[in-house]
Amino acid sequence: MTEIIIPPSNLLKGVDTINLSNLKKNKNWTPYLLIAPTVIYYIFFWLNPVITSIYSSFKGVDGSFTLQNYINVFTTTSFGEAFGNTAFIAGISIVIEFFIALALALLINKKFKGSAIFLFIAMVPMAIPAVGAAAIWKTGLTTYGWMNSLLYYLGFLEKGEKLLFLSGSKFSILWLIIIIDTWQVIPSMMIILLAGLQNLSKEAKEAGYIFGGNGLTVLRQITIPMLKPTIITAVILRLISAIQIWLIVVILFGFDRIPLLLERVIYYKEELSRLDNSYQIASTYAVITSIIVTIAAVVYLKVSGAFDISKKEVV
Repeated sequence: MTEIIIPPSNLLKGVDTINLSNLKKNKNWTPYLLIAPTVIYYIFFWLNPVITSIYSSFKGVDGSFTLQNYINVFTTTSFGEAFGNTAFIAGISIVIEFFIALALALLINKKFKGSAIFLFIAMVPMAIPAVGAAAIWKTGLTTYGWMNSLLYYLGFLEKGEKLLFLSGSKFSILWLIIIIDTWQVIPSMMIILLAGLQNLSKEAKEAGYIFGGNGLTVLRQITIPMLKPTIITAVILRLISAIQIWLIVVILFGFDRIPLLLERVIYYKEELSRLDNSYQIASTYAVITSIIVTIAAVVYLKVSGAFDISKKEVV
């Protein structure tokens, strides 16, 4: 007959305690292990360049510490022009893109027949790289480009008549840049807002209609307030990218015609590399642009009440 040996209960408790303790330790380390690759990536490919740029912006040609780079940047007329152009493009484009993206998101969210195809077509500009989009518009906006041909076949232009899209005034060129940028960026903002709309509670909107609200009232008093966190995310991401616009402008108009903050960085680094302090000036512009982006983001978050929302969630 087989003898069954039952371990003492206190021994089993000890084993359970050890296993639970090891399990808790592993759980405590798991989040850090998961984010470790991202942290390492940011240290080498983000933090290191940032520190290098800050250091270079305070370094003179002889390697000594100096503020002359910042003095040179702030006293040039191109900085004021670059700042004004960037602010104009960012401010106008964000407003236009938000309202169009919200309208498209609301329309697609109704899930009408063919909405999936409509969504696919609307997303096409986002899939085109910035260089590809610039090339498309570059070939289209020239004197014999496809835009003039399209306008002629639609009857808006007479035979031999041409519109000089790339030769207008500075103001008209800025609006042209805004239109092109809006065409490419609207899909990304739209998809963020659409995701937010699809996660909203249907019961809240239905309650609004039950209590006598019409579509506009429900949108203004229920949908938009509930969508506010998503709106803040979409706008803040767009604000950051709008301030950093430069590539499509350079491809269309070249350097120095429409100065922009980030365009100045590339201009001094690539076009004026023969200058002794070109790298230092480029680094200075990069630091100033980063500070402006940070200030703009914080101001928007403060004005939009995002900090208040975070406090309420914590409480």
